[in-house]
Amino acid sequence: MKKAFIQLHIAIFLAGFTAVLGKLIGLNEGLLVWYRLLLTVLVLGGWMLFSHSIEKLPLKAIVQTTAVGMIIVFHWVCFYGSINYANASVALVCLSAAGFFTALLEPLLFRKSVVLGELLLGLLAVAGIYIIFDFHPQYKTGIVFGILSSFGSALFPIFNKQLLKWHAPQVLTLYELGGGLIMLTLFLPLYLYFFPASYYLPTTHDWQWLLVLAVVCTVICFDLQLHALKKISPFTANLSYNLEPVYGIILAFIFLGESKLLKAPFYAGVALIITAVVLQMLRVRLQQKPIEK
Repeated sequence: MKKAFIQLHIAIFLAGFTAVLGKLIGLNEGLLVWYRLLLTVLVLGGWMLFSHSIEKLPLKAIVQTTAVGMIIVFHWVCFYGSINYANASVALVCLSAAGFFTALLEPLLFRKSVVLGELLLGLLAVAGIYIIFDFHPQYKTGIVFGILSSFGSALFPIFNKQLLKWHAPQVLTLYELGGGLIMLTLFLPLYLYFFPASYYLPTTHDWQWLLVLAVVCTVICFDLQLHALKKISPFTANLSYNLEPVYGIILAFIFLGESKLLKAPFYAGVALIITAVVLQMLRVRLQQKPIEK
């Protein structure tokens, strides 16, 4: 369990850096996600081909992984849309609603009873977002995109937890992102019609950051997260990902200077989010103690 938590938190730190990269890359959010997927599939697919670790999945599994890939695409496009309409810090904080969505969606999808403690901790994180929303009305559109992004973020580990029972993490990542790439390619012209881009081909500067985004913050990050999900519940993973804003905001302060844009209520909201994460970690630890003895 300890190793799984370490893997998860390294993945969370890498995920926090994606918001900074989203700001450094000047592409439209739809195009940014398309290039990210393309590079990731090429790098990961090439590595797996070289190491002879590619597996052929049955049609049913391909459909399932493609569906999860579409969820990832939805999450990423909304996430980078949130950055464009607000800023990296606000987009990251909105992801904290994922714990609340998970507490509701997982019992609904798999006919489980709602865990009151998880629901209350999820609501605590949502309260943190509300404080930020209430005191920063200029970020309204960006926050809406951010909430939609957190909804997609909540669904991803719920379904992946099931798929990990039958498939290796790297195989899942390749098929999910490959399926997501195909689906986004089909829908991208329509998206660009409603949300036109100022340019379509990445600059040299864009390509540099896209490679970091694809290799470090996608291939490595996904592999760590999926290995951690073998031992950790989807709710705990999503609530732990509420630390992504903390890591990401610190990085945004360092690289983007966003501390000048944020006021005291923003930090009060972040404090509630961190409280929710710490309390859930304590709950998990207490539940594990009888087993460890």
